[in-house]
Amino acid sequence: MKPKVLIFSGYGLNSEEETAYGFTLAGARADIVHINDLVDKKFKLNDYQILSFPGGFAYGDDTGAGNAYANKVRNHLWEGLQKFILRDKLIIGICNGCQIVSNLGLVPAFEKNYGSRQVALIHNESARLITRWTDMKVTSNSPWLMGIDILSLPIAHGEGKFFSDEKNLKLLNKNKQIALRYVKGPISNYLSVAANPNGSIDNIAGITDETGKILGLMPHPERGMFFNQLPNWPFLKEKYLRENKKLPTAAQGLQIFKNAVQYFK
Repeated sequence: MKPKVLIFSGYGLNSEEETAYGFTLAGARADIVHINDLVDKKFKLNDYQILSFPGGFAYGDDTGAGNAYANKVRNHLWEGLQKFILRDKLIIGICNGCQIVSNLGLVPAFEKNYGSRQVALIHNESARLITRWTDMKVTSNSPWLMGIDILSLPIAHGEGKFFSDEKNLKLLNKNKQIALRYVKGPISNYLSVAANPNGSIDNIAGITDETGKILGLMPHPERGMFFNQLPNWPFLKEKYLRENKKLPTAAQGLQIFKNAVQYFK
């Protein structure tokens, strides 16, 4: 049986279609659901195995990126979300979704204290919206990231600089809850850009809760699912052809969705 994925939508989230496509390609059944339909109980969180908060600019980021949408969830869906977390299920927050799950306190949720905001995503060091590719090192055992070492994905955010106080940063490292760190890799070297695009403390690009089942990451896996989306794919194409190797069709972003589906098999 295919695992069922609920992808939140509404109020400025704008990557729900691509996210649903990624889960569908990976073998799941994905439903895009407006948050108001959950509030009105037309859909139930408990009917799903995976929840996804996709990227976008919910409420225009007017009260801080992801903050207003997180409050909407907290005020209307918190009891059901808490029950969902206690079961053997998965949650992912991508870009604006990462800001939402951070504001909700779903990550890092030290000692499973869900609901307490302990980290923040603040304005990029450049004070500008940044859209480019990055390379990351996987540094946790999250089910979302199994079998991946170096991950290359694009970013598109103005408030993606990860911030934490010293105490919580030590806990993140101690508990191995830092899921992804920006590093120099094949894409950043090809583009001749810095590894850390936004000034994130400790080069953090993504974190998890203590179980690893809830992942928040700023880069977009749904925008890096195919080989010909890579910025260096023309170069790689010639390299593969000259080495008489078959051209791949998928890129690493798709593996994140496949890992989630595989978790329930």
